[in-house]
Amino acid sequence: MNKEIEELQEIIDDSENIVFFGGAGVSTESNIPDFRSADGLYQQKYKYSPEQIVSHTFFKRNTEGFYEFYKEKMMFLDAKPNAAHKKLAELEQAGKLKAIITQNIDGLHQAAGSKNVYEIHGSIHRNYCQKCGKFYDAAYVKNSKGVPHCECGGVIKPDVVLYEESLDENMIDKSIHAISQADTLIIGGTSLVVYPAAGFVDYFRGKHLVVINKSDTAKSVRAELTIAAPIGEVLSQITV
Repeated sequence: MNKEIEELQEIIDDSENIVFFGGAGVSTESNIPDFRSADGLYQQKYKYSPEQIVSHTFFKRNTEGFYEFYKEKMMFLDAKPNAAHKKLAELEQAGKLKAIITQNIDGLHQAAGSKNVYEIHGSIHRNYCQKCGKFYDAAYVKNSKGVPHCECGGVIKPDVVLYEESLDENMIDKSIHAISQADTLIIGGTSLVVYPAAGFVDYFRGKHLVVINKSDTAKSVRAELTIAAPIGEVLSQITV
């Protein structure tokens, strides 16, 4: 992998406007399970499929069942940023990295110090009462018994994009703009299966396209450099 790391280092040194587009593989090194890998949530046996449970319909019809799964399998409040999160924060501080577009909802990029993060699927750290709109943090939701309720009596909903819900238009616009302006796009820890997010990479018109992922990507992208390895392991070897 040394040759690939050298090539990645040269690309980063040559870049002034890097955008990072990341998925679940960025957080697995922080012991947060993904959905689609061999030991991911989709491979585990539940009464309902994870895709069903994390849907708008299921949230409405079986809110208690949703929260039982959500709190146990999607909220990891003790997780810490790994080498990938930290290196990306360093690249931003150095003025190289202009934006992180993440499909993750764990907030670890911000915990590592990154400022310009577009969370296209929302965040477990933002939760709102559906009745009055009052904000609640992740700890309140995680520690509540059963369905978390507001002091006004309303049901609290996490600000995460469930299946059947559309992405935030403002977040889409910002992400597409960032990718279209970048001279380098690094795609990391994602198999590019989930749409519409996977389609964002089509807007890249820059010089260098890099893919870093343990497994193959479902969407074919013409990458200048592809590294089949854990993202943290790769980025930890880059000097800023």
